[in-house]
Amino acid sequence: MGKLARNGKLSLMQMVGRMSIQLKLILSFICIILIPIILVSWYLFNDAYRKTIEDLKRTNQFMLEVEKSSVAGNVALMERTAQLAITNSTIKEYLGAAEELETGDLFEFKMEAFANFQQFLFNNPSIAAIRLYTENPHVMEMYPVIFQERRIKDKPWYDEVIGRNQMVWWDISSSPKEVVNDVTGGTQNGLYVSLLRETNYEDGRHNGVLEVKMEAGTFFAKTFSSMQDSHSQMIVVNREGRAYTNERALIFRELPLNEILRQFQLRASDVPDSFSFTYKGHPFLCIPAQLEGLDSYLLNVVSLKEPLEQVNQNRNTIIFATLFLIVLLSISSYVMHSLILKKLTILRESMKQVRKGNFNVDIAITSMDEVGELAYHFRQMLKKMNELIVEAVGRQAATKEAELNSLKNQIDAHFLYNTLENLKMMAEIEGQYAISDSLTSLGGMMRYNLQWTTNHVRLKDELTHIQNYIAIMNIRYDNHLELHIDVPPAYMDQEVLKMSLQPVVENAVKHGMGARHASREKLAITIKAYQLNDCLAIEVSDNGDGIEEGKLREVNLMIRLEDGEYRQLRSASARGEREGSGIGLRNVDQRIVMNYGKPHGIRVESVQGSYTRVTLTLPYLILTGGATAHAQAIDRG
Repeated sequence: MGKLARNGKLSLMQMVGRMSIQLKLILSFICIILIPIILVSWYLFNDAYRKTIEDLKRTNQFMLEVEKSSVAGNVALMERTAQLAITNSTIKEYLGAAEELETGDLFEFKMEAFANFQQFLFNNPSIAAIRLYTENPHVMEMYPVIFQERRIKDKPWYDEVIGRNQMVWWDISSSPKEVVNDVTGGTQNGLYVSLLRETNYEDGRHNGVLEVKMEAGTFFAKTFSSMQDSHSQMIVVNREGRAYTNERALIFRELPLNEILRQFQLRASDVPDSFSFTYKGHPFLCIPAQLEGLDSYLLNVVSLKEPLEQVNQNRNTIIFATLFLIVLLSISSYVMHSLILKKLTILRESMKQVRKGNFNVDIAITSMDEVGELAYHFRQMLKKMNELIVEAVGRQAATKEAELNSLKNQIDAHFLYNTLENLKMMAEIEGQYAISDSLTSLGGMMRYNLQWTTNHVRLKDELTHIQNYIAIMNIRYDNHLELHIDVPPAYMDQEVLKMSLQPVVENAVKHGMGARHASREKLAITIKAYQLNDCLAIEVSDNGDGIEEGKLREVNLMIRLEDGEYRQLRSASARGEREGSGIGLRNVDQRIVMNYGKPHGIRVESVQGSYTRVTLTLPYLILTGGATAHAQAIDRG
């Protein structure tokens, strides 16, 4: 398989190689336009699809929350009505009577207490019926509220209500025929939501059942309303899995109610916040919400067909527009490339003549575009070729001479090292140990300067060089220099530019040993290193005379000036001012910036008469085995 893949790749490359430049340019032009358009369109269409779904989901979730809020209000209304019914003292006394009332007492009860109770309970028109069923044989039925319990013992919910011990039981059911006639003399047919609970005597014995009913169209106002969006419909699913809704809704022309129930039951064990499904190729979204007190679910089913068709229509429009644009641009590109490549053909024939040895070819292209410029440079190249042939011999001789000079320098360097070693041995034999130490330091400095094989060295090598430099300078200043190195071992392998610290230390010695410093005991130069975020800061500070504030600003400015501005300011300065303008520090800063970038470099701080501190900021890199790698984090504990 690997060999076949390599052969196929090679064949494709050969086929592309045999194509003309004109065809390659047209194909590349098409790819440059087509690929970004495909990627952008794919992203935009996915984003539009996602936003369409999210907008529909938010809208219908809001409608669902409105319906849930309405249902919660109706639940509270029915519970409040039920509570008023069972706590009425007159009615409780009548339902718990130990014997039948006399005719006069019964008539008085019905005309006054019962009439007032009935008027109070039915004050809210949303309540369809309030009924008290009692097993007390001494209670006479009073339409339409008080009935004997035997009328409901065949109801499917009766045993469940009795077994709940006065806890509320909600029932959603459709009744073709009610147990009693309503006050108008007809029968109440249709779908109702019923609040049912057991009632007891004062001693806790079972007395009967309370029923508060509300029509489902009132209880679930939006679910059974005909004013819903034509693309969505709410459905109530009770605990038995039966569905109740406005079956005349338009959505059921595309999606049967049984299919909705089937999709919901597939997810009944772990009902999600929302889910989508397809039926006969059409997408739908279902958003369920639990009605906890009713032990039921309210579903909002949304058809995605029309919204997504609009998204697809927009996609197709963009695709057709893109194809048209590609065809138009391809034709234009073909014409333009034909004109350009005609000039390139002339140039190609001229090159063939040159390959045969004819260096006096004249290219007849006078246009000022890129091809004309290419022809001009080709003529110049022909002119230059003869000059280069002559120069090649001279360059070869110069190379040989450079190699000889390099060998001579090496010989001279070894001669100097050997001479210094002999002088050192003579000084030690004579007991001149100060001279011997100075020669050792001088030899170390010479080796460090002459053996320049790389621009990058370890910090410890640069510090060794500084120690040699201070040792030699102490001869000049009669040991008035002190060098303190405060660098943790973990930073000794830090990468630094070779000879980047000496100009800074040399500057400290030169300016720190001022006239007024002669009265002091010693000039102390301290070198510190510490990590600063992802960088390493190296501080070179001295307790010398410091720098006047105005001069300090000028030095920091000159360090980072552009070359043109720097030369102008430097040429305008007096000679003495130029010598103190920080050219050494500027050179070090420029080397650091060239190697590591502008965030790194040099910063000078000073207080006149107190101290001067130069901080070099470098990337935190460790030299290991000659290769540069990012340092491991150091334990700061």
